Amino acid sequence: MAGATETTTAAVLAELAELEDPKVRAANAARGDDHGVNLSKLRAVAKGLKTQPALARELWDTGDTAARLLSLLICRPKTFQPDELDAMLRAADGPKVHDWLVNYVVKKNPHVEELREAWMADTDPVVASGGWALTADRVVKTPDGLDLAGLLEVIEAEMAGAPDRLQWAMNTCLAQIGIEHLEHRDRAIEIGERLRVLEDYPTPKGCTSPFAPTWIAEMVRRHEDG
Repeated sequence: MAGATETTTAAVLAELAELEDPKVRAANAARGDDHGVNLSKLRAVAKGLKTQPALARELWDTGDTAARLLSLLICRPKTFQPDELDAMLRAADGPKVHDWLVNYVVKKNPHVEELREAWMADTDPVVASGGWALTADRVVKTPDGLDLAGLLEVIEAEMAGAPDRLQWAMNTCLAQIGIEHLEHRDRAIEIGERLRVLEDYPTPKGCTSPFAPTWIAEMVRRHEDG
């Protein structure tokens, strides 16, 4: 049985190698990711494989970025233990792997709240960013029990000087508090306007700027219009 899994892993790695595109790799490298597989094609591979937990773990263990992204699409999120997910987050070097791990796996895991609290307190900014991303999700979906005013105080004190990935996650939390919670909206906007974080972030036409005051205003407008 192990041999069959190993053969499958090798076959999948060979398929990913065939999908390698130098132009895609160059574009990803500019964003800090080290893989050259178009994500639509990667998702198509995942769709063909369906859910395969054992294969997913082996693909993750290869350390290859494209293989890890694929593993996150075919794994069974609820089967991971907290220590496994913690180790995986600490090994998730690239932004895309980090993002998919948090959003596609950790958010669906029964230990998500335990991990959120632990990661929020971690001294590693990359790990902490995972905690802030999960907190932003809770701000929207299950805010009861969260100290939103306290979160705004931490964001006000720390976001401007935070490393990029942590800053982005904190900014997302700031925006979501402003969007979803009217009683904190003015405070969130004021913090965003004063700190100016991501004010000049290049935003494609038709997309919403990540600058929190702009983001909040646009989403509130959409909610009101809808």
